[in-house]
Amino acid sequence: MTDIKRYTITSALPYANGPIHIGHLAGVYVPADIYARYLRMNNKDVLFIGGSDEHGVPITIKARQQGVTPQDIVDKYHGIIKKSFSDFGISFDVYSRTSAPIHHSTASDFFKELYDNNKFIEKTNKQYYDEENQQFLADRYITGTCPHCSFEKAYGDQCENCGTSLSPMELKNPKSALSGNVPVLKETKHWYLPLNEYEGWLDEWIIEGHKDDWKPNVYGQVKSWIDQGLKPRAVTRDLDWGVKVPVKDSEGKVLYVWFDAPIGYISASKEWSEETGNNWEPYWKDEGTKMLHFIGKDNIVFHCIIFPAMLKAEGSFILPENVPANEFLNLENDKISTSRNWAVWLHEYLEEFPGKQDVLRYVLTANAPETKDNDFTWKDFQARNNNELLAIFGNFVNRTLVLTQKYFDGFVPECNNLDNESAETLKELAKYPEMIAASIERYRFREALSELMNLARLGNKYLTDMEPWKIFKTDPDKVKQILNVSLQIVANLSILSEPFLPFTSEKLQKMLNISGLKWNDAGKSDLLSTGHKLNKPELLFERVEDKTIEQQVQKLMETKKENEEAEPAKPPKPVIEFDDFMKMDIRTGTILEAEKVAKTKKLLKLLVDTGIDKRTVVSGIAEYYQPENIIGKKVSILVNLAPRKLRGIESQGMILMAEDNDGKLCFVSPVDDVNNGSEVK
Repeated sequence: MTDIKRYTITSALPYANGPIHIGHLAGVYVPADIYARYLRMNNKDVLFIGGSDEHGVPITIKARQQGVTPQDIVDKYHGIIKKSFSDFGISFDVYSRTSAPIHHSTASDFFKELYDNNKFIEKTNKQYYDEENQQFLADRYITGTCPHCSFEKAYGDQCENCGTSLSPMELKNPKSALSGNVPVLKETKHWYLPLNEYEGWLDEWIIEGHKDDWKPNVYGQVKSWIDQGLKPRAVTRDLDWGVKVPVKDSEGKVLYVWFDAPIGYISASKEWSEETGNNWEPYWKDEGTKMLHFIGKDNIVFHCIIFPAMLKAEGSFILPENVPANEFLNLENDKISTSRNWAVWLHEYLEEFPGKQDVLRYVLTANAPETKDNDFTWKDFQARNNNELLAIFGNFVNRTLVLTQKYFDGFVPECNNLDNESAETLKELAKYPEMIAASIERYRFREALSELMNLARLGNKYLTDMEPWKIFKTDPDKVKQILNVSLQIVANLSILSEPFLPFTSEKLQKMLNISGLKWNDAGKSDLLSTGHKLNKPELLFERVEDKTIEQQVQKLMETKKENEEAEPAKPPKPVIEFDDFMKMDIRTGTILEAEKVAKTKKLLKLLVDTGIDKRTVVSGIAEYYQPENIIGKKVSILVNLAPRKLRGIESQGMILMAEDNDGKLCFVSPVDDVNNGSEVK
């Protein structure tokens, strides 16, 4: 692209039907904040955008359940989310919301522009309608039996048991979630964005244009969608909560949330413009702007295919230069679930760990799910705090400042005639700003943080090896040199840590009595001049004790117990005859190959050696097992189940799984090593 004049950074709008948890932070907001802070430290013009996504069916469902209005729900959670982000140090330039009047007018105008220029197609089709409540039913308001796995509580848009995407018409025995009645089919009119018309352009822009610079997980998912062929997608729906459709004969219709939510980035920019007096348009319409979308993997298609197609259809907007999406973060080896309260909520963490924002920022960055799903555990949190932040970073800084206070009354000593070890240490120091910057600019934040810690390790090792406390009485000039070099490393840490550990950086610079340093100051060995007065040293980090961790683990165990009590074991199914059981042929087998099924969250395609043959089985276990981790796994398989096509793949059998009350699936495997093909009786 042309010379970059400014940066527009968007972060996925969190859905305002619950608070923020660590999965959101690790996937989107911490990496976005690191990048924005880094750019600002390089004097770049940055607009970092956030906001709450406040429309859609889940919010109306929650409001109905609680007997309040949707506005009550979004007002509550928007407030919690916005305060949590602020307290955690996410440095948005604007944090808006999609229920704001400026958003409604912006989204409405955007739709009208496309409508007036014939960018939509209009279709009338039949949709389920609840006669008792006199309203059309959104997909999530329809439940029924999944046609693929026979799960009886599948939604009209997806079966949460097998992960298959559905349409309401595919459900068996559909029922309205509002009344419990069988809905009727009634004609309704909607407008569609013909994504199929943008396939050629998307193929050129993404598949050819970004094959070398987009992350493999992003590029792969987008390519899969395009290769399978795009279809027109409805941009309106029948609902009374959302942005009203601004055309005639559209009463009772709003913009589909997937259409109006990304426009929230634009409306937030307009709000920022009104508040600051800056012009928002260059950040969205000037070719000198670099735009980046920070999102989780569940939003890849919306930000890489659908939103760009919307912008292309409008015609005056620039497109994202990159979409560095992350994978998912699990919690204690289990999927984070808001409905099961299986999460570490940010607002609760801030209350229970006051002043420890940077500890969580550090742990989430060090363990970020950049290339695959990762796991957060409280034991790892404790270990990273005690063994890394405290023992390496904090220990080096504290020893350096305390010794300077002790030997030189807190004044920076002079540094003359560097010995070889000191000169070599300063030479190494000079390399770190560029190394860290290179990793940040490639969106490898875990790698960048690791290099920051390596600088702290360099300082820690230098100070330990030089042992100034042993030679002060005999060689005070040498101690001056050692502490000057150590102080210069500390000053560099105060600069380079700012994107990752902003509260630590600020505290450290106060102790050093410095301010206003930028990224290009880092790497220098004269940041602190001889005779500069330091302030009183304080501890940067505290030990996290076992008791604290035990309390957090116990909190999660109580949540698990509550979930189990709320969901007792399922009652037995109707009695069958022995002959019915004997019809099932269950064998032991071994998984030879495993891969994810494209465009599904839960399906894995397996090749299983049954002892009889090698056959393909599609299994809904992708949320619990990574393909590479189950190759070689012994399993039990029903081999005489009639073949069934799932997502175009013929599945020849069923892997037996045990499901606990939390919905977690575990393999039913033989304890002893038995031959493939052994019968299970």
